[in-house]
Amino acid sequence: MKHIFIIAGTVVALALPNQHCAAQKSYSDDPYFSNKFVYEVGASAGFMNCFTDLGGGKGPGKKFIKDLNVGNTEPEGSIYWSMAYHNAVALRTEAVWGVVKASDAALKNVKDNSDGRYFRNLSFRSTIFEISLVSEIHPLYFRKYTLSDKLPKISPYLLGGIGYFQFNPRAKLNGQWQDLRPLNTEGEGFAEYPDRKIYKLKQINFPVGAGFKYKLSDEMNFSVECVYRILNTDYLDDVSTTYVDKTLFSKYFAGDELDKAQALYNRQGEIDPNYKPVAGDVRGNPKNNDAYFSVNFKIGITF
Repeated sequence: MKHIFIIAGTVVALALPNQHCAAQKSYSDDPYFSNKFVYEVGASAGFMNCFTDLGGGKGPGKKFIKDLNVGNTEPEGSIYWSMAYHNAVALRTEAVWGVVKASDAALKNVKDNSDGRYFRNLSFRSTIFEISLVSEIHPLYFRKYTLSDKLPKISPYLLGGIGYFQFNPRAKLNGQWQDLRPLNTEGEGFAEYPDRKIYKLKQINFPVGAGFKYKLSDEMNFSVECVYRILNTDYLDDVSTTYVDKTLFSKYFAGDELDKAQALYNRQGEIDPNYKPVAGDVRGNPKNNDAYFSVNFKIGITF
């Protein structure tokens, strides 16, 4: 019996160091051989802005960042879940909440060199709710690491995917926010403009972007990323093409709704009382779809 206890004690003593080593190991010590998949849940806070027909800089309207008004930046937040394969490729689903807005009033300091956009005097604001499915590509993890290699703490990445978002452009009239789409401000749905269809407030978008992830610990990551959404609509701001004939609104609306439609479809008279609306004048640029983007700061917990 004594010999049995001696043998058992020897086995336990030899096993303890191995158990200690195993306890100190994590998925990051051996990402290719121990854990093919790593999961992450987290949340983000950041900022959202947009590129639409409204606002911008001096001269004619331009594409992308040249017409960015930083003052239109609004808060944004999200929650997400992701699954990464060998830390190199990840699939992420995310729910995003934010606000976008733009106003021709931003052109006040360059109003005489704004190609008439300041005097157009239009504005909008919309909440955004988005659900997306995107793929992250982390190039630094495409090489094979061994147990003796030191894994990178910072991982730059690219992302792209598909999203489904909801918006609702609104404008303030006499101190009250008014939904713009029901007013058909550009004649959407009017028989006189058969090519102008009523736009949908729930649509598909295509998020693309880049960022970098910093490994705070084996269980926690910090990320910074910028995501740009490619849209299939030019009506994020309810502005796209030309002014319609004002008299047509009385054919489709009455009472309070008629007053709202006639007041919000063309607001140049609020700046120039002598202005007279002309059907067919330029209201927006239908050649360029709208877009919005966000800058996010993310904290994620891995398991």
